[in-house]
Amino acid sequence: MKTQNSSEKTSFHPRNPHRFRYDFDALIKVCPELQSFVYTNEHNIESVDFSNPDAVKALNKALLIFYYDIQNWDIPTNYLCPPIPGRTDYVHYLADLLAETNNGVIPEGEAIVGLDIGIGANCIYPIIGNSSYGWSFVGTDIDEKALQNCKKIIANNPKLIEVISLQLQIEPRFIFKNIILPEDKFAFTICNPPFHNSAEEAAKSALRKVNTLSDKKTSKPVLNFGGQNAELWCQGGEIGFITQMIYESAKYPMQCLWFTTLVSKKDNLKSIYKTLNKVGAAEIRTIDMAQGQKISRIVAWTFLTNKQQQDWKYEVQSTK
Repeated sequence: MKTQNSSEKTSFHPRNPHRFRYDFDALIKVCPELQSFVYTNEHNIESVDFSNPDAVKALNKALLIFYYDIQNWDIPTNYLCPPIPGRTDYVHYLADLLAETNNGVIPEGEAIVGLDIGIGANCIYPIIGNSSYGWSFVGTDIDEKALQNCKKIIANNPKLIEVISLQLQIEPRFIFKNIILPEDKFAFTICNPPFHNSAEEAAKSALRKVNTLSDKKTSKPVLNFGGQNAELWCQGGEIGFITQMIYESAKYPMQCLWFTTLVSKKDNLKSIYKTLNKVGAAEIRTIDMAQGQKISRIVAWTFLTNKQQQDWKYEVQSTK
């Protein structure tokens, strides 16, 4: 007999709806294709094989329908299929950060505009941010095919049409150039940077992950969460990407309340803080996140003084 364990995963943000074990009966009801991937594991608990990319994608579809009212979502083969619970944590911690300079109240609605750097083909951060708090987003990427898929997701879910706009970064070595225009004001940036320094490093990491998640040992990497080159690696890896992001952010000090990014590797923090101090960030925050075995963190910085943060006015921005 299967067991539905509803024990709370206390490491998640308290507003994260994915703090509890998945209710597969409810998820299968809204997304029948998930049924074939669900099995009862050795602990008598229902689960899916997280080393199987099709299983992960079916689970994501079900979660997006059930929790976020996204009825039509898909991604092309080999594109990053993000773990939704972890992405959701990032959004809720961001909301707490914005509340600190808004009299303790989370600012909601379309006037809160976020910039998603490297939106990928999945559109996950804008979907969660809009569903949870009504925020608007500009999503950028260097991959035209990824943006075309986001465009399809938006068109197939009409409630997203007015609140998410997309922009191709035509110069891949830049992050904010061509994207932040003189009239723009963003409440925050959100970013899941490429972790690896090369395709080989990304492949080795994928292999380790699959062998950890699966009982079967393999020498052929199958990315359970997928991922194109630009999503998984870049020259200089995570630290190279974030360093570039910090230097560029200093050119737009008054146009974004909080610049933020995920930092996967703790060893990178020292260098990141050093660069932030070098460019004159007024305030730097590190927000720890933990999902199961995985420890990660958000680094946030602003060039605004405390008074400027308090005086920040959210203004509706026309989509580009």
